[in-house]
Amino acid sequence: MASPSSFCLLAVLLALVLWQAIASDPSPLQDFCVADKHSPVLVNGFACLDPKYVNADHFFKAAMLDTPRKTNKVGSNVTLINVMQIPGLNTLGISIARIDYAPLGENPPHTHPRATEILTVLEGTLYVGFVTSNPNNTLFSKVLNKGDVFVFPEGLIHFQFNPNPHQPAVALAALSSQNPGAITIANAVFGSKPPISDDVLAKAFQVEKGTIDWLQAQFWENNHY
Repeated sequence: MASPSSFCLLAVLLALVLWQAIASDPSPLQDFCVADKHSPVLVNGFACLDPKYVNADHFFKAAMLDTPRKTNKVGSNVTLINVMQIPGLNTLGISIARIDYAPLGENPPHTHPRATEILTVLEGTLYVGFVTSNPNNTLFSKVLNKGDVFVFPEGLIHFQFNPNPHQPAVALAALSSQNPGAITIANAVFGSKPPISDDVLAKAFQVEKGTIDWLQAQFWENNHY
């Protein structure tokens, strides 16, 4: 029969395994692991560049995040800085984005499958919110002003809208993954390639197939650059 100390050790090991399983990004096991984008080794993320070839530029990007961006037809522009732009972010579990909003512009409902987001308003006013999962689908929303901060939990559908018809808005977001991903709901549902069957979508949204066909014929523009 196993001793109490053996059970304790087993419990600790299980806790560590479960914790690692639910973490968004794995914790680093060394000072850094600069992404080697040319490595033929396939891993969850990127293989590490040999440290003797690492320099300060691997942790740097002249991103000009203080410069306004041109917005698209939904009135927003997301400038994401992740591991693809800064290789030194590999395994560090963080990225950052500047979001520009035109007057009455929005960052439409979307989700980050691998990251929680914390957003700070730098200029203007934003109406923001997220919706909880089934079955309640509760909306948590707030009007934010300059200097306000709001959190969007990992994986939940969320949005930001600039209610001011005359002034733009700017926000800065930090995300808890080196590669948070983004799924814009309308683009994914109505702009998939190949398209989802209009029979499926008409049933799901309880509308005529002609409405779905019209929606699928629209140009679903990406606002992540």
